[in-house]
Amino acid sequence: MHPTSFLDLHRVRAAELRAEADAYRLAVAAAPPRGLRTRLGWTLVGVGLRLVAAPRTPASVSF
Repeated sequence: MHPTSFLDLHRVRAAELRAEADAYRLAVAAAPPRGLRTRLGWTLVGVGLRLVAAPRTPASVSF
């Protein structure tokens, strides 16, 4: 194979990688921010797990 063939293949692959990176950047920029919503959701999950795992003590009856 001629050395320029390797260079041509490298240029084609580099162009493909740049196109993928651009597409990824556009997709990330278009996604809505979910920071606060995600933190709130995980906080609610944590609270729910604590409620479920809380030991239940029988009500003491005093006469």
